[in-house]
Amino acid sequence: MSAITAKWTRLASSARLQRSSQTLSVVNNQAWIFGGELQPRQPVDNQFDIVELSKTSATVQTISASSDTPSPRVGSASTVLNNIIFYYSGRGGVAMAPIEEEGSLWSFNPTTSQWKLITPTDTTAPYPVARSYHTMTSDGSNTLFLHAGCPQQGRLSDLWAFDVNAKTWRSLPAAPDPPRGGTSITYSAGKLYRMNGFDGQKEQGGHVDVFNLGSEAWSTITYPVDGKSGPEARSVSALLPLEVDSKEYLITLFGEHDPSSLGHSGAGKMLGNVWAYDITGGDWTELKTDGDAPQPRGWFDADVAKDVKGKEAIIVHGGLAEDNSRLGDVWIMEVI
Repeated sequence: MSAITAKWTRLASSARLQRSSQTLSVVNNQAWIFGGELQPRQPVDNQFDIVELSKTSATVQTISASSDTPSPRVGSASTVLNNIIFYYSGRGGVAMAPIEEEGSLWSFNPTTSQWKLITPTDTTAPYPVARSYHTMTSDGSNTLFLHAGCPQQGRLSDLWAFDVNAKTWRSLPAAPDPPRGGTSITYSAGKLYRMNGFDGQKEQGGHVDVFNLGSEAWSTITYPVDGKSGPEARSVSALLPLEVDSKEYLITLFGEHDPSSLGHSGAGKMLGNVWAYDITGGDWTELKTDGDAPQPRGWFDADVAKDVKGKEAIIVHGGLAEDNSRLGDVWIMEVI
């Protein structure tokens, strides 16, 4: 695969934006930031921070919580479908236990600034247990996908689909073991792609697990984890689809490479690189960067946006640095 060069631009940075284990969702050229922690196991609050995604004059505003806003949470997961942001579970409360909402999801409409708690139509049907450090994506039509994460004890490898029209959950075949938290999943052309994560002992790498939604079967693509022919093993990173010159790539970036001995209260070895997987060609390449770039981090969030030229770009916000500080910067990565 030919080399891909990217340029990073810092859009914003502030003390208010400092946090890790938050969610970031892009809708209509705005990045909506929700949840996370500044101090370990202490949710920041349940306000929204909104970043206007303009290269020349990015602005940040904070929207106060209303009576129908979800409780403060850490390690939640979000995804966007039809310009609505959806959230599921996370950790919260004094005990920082998984927030059990009995299969309900929260939705937020940026146009009307309205929160809704979406309860499954059949309240007696099975639903995903409460969890944190899970991952979500959507098919761009009418289905949300929820995968893995950390329940009250242990880790999960389950996969669920939620039909937003029928408001029903459906359990799909679980992903290949080991169960994990801090993993990433994304959707492209009728398939889900899952990689990375922490299994309780080590970071996972060397595999892209692919779920075909048509056949409802998993397959696995293997690659070297040497940092030369393929990305290093990592967790609490990101995985996003990105169109470059009319070709679809999977982009994995940053993340924790070695866990801290302090667990959730400490920072391990963080990565600062970006890798692209050519879905058609079947190979990886590390992106070259031009100029400044974000410092290595994990426990951040990222999403795809459009740059000023209308091309797809990646937005990155916050996270945990190697010195265990929470970052408050927002960056855009554009392929040049």
